[in-house]
Amino acid sequence: MSTHHLAIDLGAESGRLMLGTLNEGLLALKEVHRFPTGATRAGESLHWDIPRLFGEVRHGLRKTAAMDLRVASISTDSWGVDYLLLRADGTLVEPTFHYRDPRTARGVEAAHAKVSWPEIFAESGLQFMTLNTLYQLAAETPERLAEAAQLLLIGDGFNHFLTGVAKAEVTLASTSMLYNPRTRRWSESLLQRLALPARLFPEIIPAGTRLGPLRAELAAESGLRGVEVVATCSHDTGAAVAAVPAEGDDWAYLSSGTWSLMGVERPEPVLTDLARELNFTNEIGFGNTVRLLKNISGLWLVQECRRAWAAAAQDLDYPTLVQMAAEAPPFASLIRPSDARFLAPDGMPARIEAACRESGEPLPSNPGAMIRCIFESLALLYRRTREQLEQITGNPIRRLHIVGGGSQNALLNQFAANALQVPVIAGPVEATAAGNLLVQAQTLGRLESLKEVRDVVRNSFEVRRFEPQDGAAWDAAYTRFNRLAQ
Repeated sequence: MSTHHLAIDLGAESGRLMLGTLNEGLLALKEVHRFPTGATRAGESLHWDIPRLFGEVRHGLRKTAAMDLRVASISTDSWGVDYLLLRADGTLVEPTFHYRDPRTARGVEAAHAKVSWPEIFAESGLQFMTLNTLYQLAAETPERLAEAAQLLLIGDGFNHFLTGVAKAEVTLASTSMLYNPRTRRWSESLLQRLALPARLFPEIIPAGTRLGPLRAELAAESGLRGVEVVATCSHDTGAAVAAVPAEGDDWAYLSSGTWSLMGVERPEPVLTDLARELNFTNEIGFGNTVRLLKNISGLWLVQECRRAWAAAAQDLDYPTLVQMAAEAPPFASLIRPSDARFLAPDGMPARIEAACRESGEPLPSNPGAMIRCIFESLALLYRRTREQLEQITGNPIRRLHIVGGGSQNALLNQFAANALQVPVIAGPVEATAAGNLLVQAQTLGRLESLKEVRDVVRNSFEVRRFEPQDGAAWDAAYTRFNRLAQ
């Protein structure tokens, strides 16, 4: 018997509605609707246009109904850290700020004036990133917080729009830096010391919780009836890791997209001084696993370079850029992709050139050389992150599973295998949507466990294996890369 489920997958660059059909242990995917997300500019500030994005979701619901299938359930996943402030009547307190908004620097200063960074890590287990929810809230005005009755992170906010039910799903709550992974609750200590109203923070629920039916007006407007809304893994990385087709315990994952999120699954959080010093994070995964990982720079650098070149009338698509990078000389230039200068939008090629000048690296001579510089530097950063994970856990990593949009990039995948000198298994591309859909199916009783979810992924999607090459050349490049960080 087939069942149909709908994933609303909201990413930093685009959103889409994906229909999943589960039949005899196999999952088939169909993209129903895709739309751009991205930041809205207001002077120097960056916002999310939430009404427009939810309008796109409503359009996608209507397109789904037109397919004349019985959809059993719907769930939303999104990026972490950003949030909606809602009044008591359910209206938005606008604007909804983007995590790259410059106000976060002010929030870091305000938060650390009240609570030290080691104390924040001991309570939350999250790595230091200026964009974290805690720092965004520390930059809020008292007036906006007083006006709000509810705070919901983005994925949970969209599930609330679908149902009227306001809950905080744990995988997404754990990205906020206000969740305690040991007590599995909001951190009362951090809320009190930062003077954040506890009334704003909803009940935390596990991944795989039934929220209720689609709101009557949405059901009538869209034509989708008898549909249940489920909180799966509301964090997109949590959903993607649930769909990693891995077996055993000697593997790491890399969710590759705008960000690179690299880590391992653990049974308990790791809150050691070493984990804090190496800036790792403890986020909750499906089944209350812990995702010990690091958020590191990803294909954002490529996206921003491409945008800058297009603005200068040099519009190069991604396949062309990858081909140009493949043809460029190896190891001509290296950068530190984690350099804070690369977080902000605009002028990315100039930022990369400035970093090369400061470190004495040759300047990339053309777009192909610059993209190759980014890819090689990212692969070397993956190697350092793998070594740090092994240092923290004491466990060797013998395979790297790459999922997400970046898993389509064969050149970067091969560079990752070369840099780490371990096999790389790439795919599925649609890991986030697959994880979202399969957790829905598990919640409704079609699957029994995380193992079974991963069995379905393994049987449903092709993956590609990359074997390590050119070890000596990559070892030499890694030595050079490490000098950049000193």
